Amino acid sequence: MTIARAVQQAVDQYPTLRVNEEQIKAAAAGVQLSRLAYLPKADAIAQVNRATRNNVYGMVLQQQVISPISGPPLAANAGTNVWGTAVGFLVSWEPFDFGLRAATVGVSVAGQRRAEAGLKRTRFEVAAMAADAYLTLLAAEQALESARAGRARVEAIEVVVRGLVDSGLRPGGDLSRIRAEGVAAENQVIQARATVQIAQTSLAQLLNLPVSEVKVSKQHFLDMPTARAASGDLNAHPVLLEQRVAREESDARLKVLQRSYYPKFNTQATMYARGTGANPDFTTGGLASGLGPNIYNWGIGFTMTYSLMDLPGLRVRKEIESARGRMEQARHEQLLRDLETQRMKAEVQLGAAEQVAGNTPALAGAAREARAQAAARYQAGLSSITELADAERVLIAAEIDDSLARLGSWRAQLGLAIAQGDLTDFLARAEKP
Repeated sequence: MTIARAVQQAVDQYPTLRVNEEQIKAAAAGVQLSRLAYLPKADAIAQVNRATRNNVYGMVLQQQVISPISGPPLAANAGTNVWGTAVGFLVSWEPFDFGLRAATVGVSVAGQRRAEAGLKRTRFEVAAMAADAYLTLLAAEQALESARAGRARVEAIEVVVRGLVDSGLRPGGDLSRIRAEGVAAENQVIQARATVQIAQTSLAQLLNLPVSEVKVSKQHFLDMPTARAASGDLNAHPVLLEQRVAREESDARLKVLQRSYYPKFNTQATMYARGTGANPDFTTGGLASGLGPNIYNWGIGFTMTYSLMDLPGLRVRKEIESARGRMEQARHEQLLRDLETQRMKAEVQLGAAEQVAGNTPALAGAAREARAQAAARYQAGLSSITELADAERVLIAAEIDDSLARLGSWRAQLGLAIAQGDLTDFLARAEKP
């Protein structure tokens, strides 16, 4: 698969992204819930009971145990009981709230925006991990190819040395030395193969694919990049965007606290009906008296409530939220500074990688020439097996460096794109025919 396809597959399959998507849905539902505060509240009640009707003068402080009884107190404490019923409706609506409901909606909207920014940041991080894992696997495969080529050359040298030793033209120690070089070359292949398998496993985990199905394309990564990525605006980096929204969310919560100490106004309308088996002259009605409402009332009014003792607590909560806002702002500044440093380091690494990639072809060519000369001198009896073995080792290292140098330039460009927060240009250049 191409790197663009690998990145898209990782973004589509990574489980954390589904978590972020569900968080966005929950945040959107939270916005709808907070907007319901603009609607009137309507309550209804229906009740039927059979109870005694003894009543006394006096006050009882508010509690949830003793049930209130309406009507005058009785002269005697009796156990007679009657039916009682009640049905009623109460509609309440706040005509104005000094911006409290709008501020509450603002908090929910900010929460939704933060969830969306978190999803964008996670998508970017997963895409960056997938692109890096892709290039890591490609580099491991190139190193394996070079190691195999080196092993093949050592095996060819061993055939030549064996012939010379069998002919008595070279000592038997030369054969032992070249066999040792063959073992070293085989070990290098084994290590390179293990590196490939580890890189495949890492990429397969990101793509949610079996390791056996992970196969990458070389595309243009063995060629020098045609151009550098354009410098982007760091303020558009997904990490900074999420942090900026976090500061806005803190400001929205502070705005709610600033509007929480205003009086609350309610327009209320009520209508209810009650039924009772008790008569005003202290007598009781028939067996079914009170089972249905027989007295009704209605009313409409305007209520203002004001919590006098909430101010000290609100002041402390505003100080806490203000500190959180300053903390988010400081974190934003630190992230911006870190990203600027990361971008500068990436630019330095890119410059060095381009210079190295320009030098490695000459290095590999010189190593091939030196190895050919060493082989010719050895066969002519003008040098030892040590010189030939050393030349072979230098050639293997030079070929590996040459195969990885251009990939290193691409990886440095990827690092710069990650520091700038946008992989679009990098992936487009990688996909160009």
